Amino acid sequence: MSKQDAMLVQGVPGGCCPTLATAPLAEDRAEDLAGAFKALGDPVRLRLLSMIASRDGGEVCVCELTPAFELSQPTISHHLKLLRHAGLIDGERRGTWVYYRVVPGALDRLADVLRTPQSTGATP
Repeated sequence: MSKQDAMLVQGVPGGCCPTLATAPLAEDRAEDLAGAFKALGDPVRLRLLSMIASRDGGEVCVCELTPAFELSQPTISHHLKLLRHAGLIDGERRGTWVYYRVVPGALDRLADVLRTPQSTGATP
């Protein structure tokens, strides 16, 4: 997924985009969202995203992520690259290490498209 595609996944500010339950998705939007959901469809990538998103301070060094898995460093880097291409995380090189953080609003935008609208007369 290109950076331009990743920006489309993020949507337009203000939550203007309909949810799956309110209107059919346009073909291009469905393709963009599918890229992000596909990136989350792997348990390793889902765990990596969770480790990054839940970190105090909002970012984590790749040197802290790699030991949490029984995978090689190049494999972890590949998974992180896929999360970056999907527009879910971003990274910043500091010396020899890369520090990752969740792209602001990326998870909210994915959650918003899955949200079921509340009916006005329904009781909990």
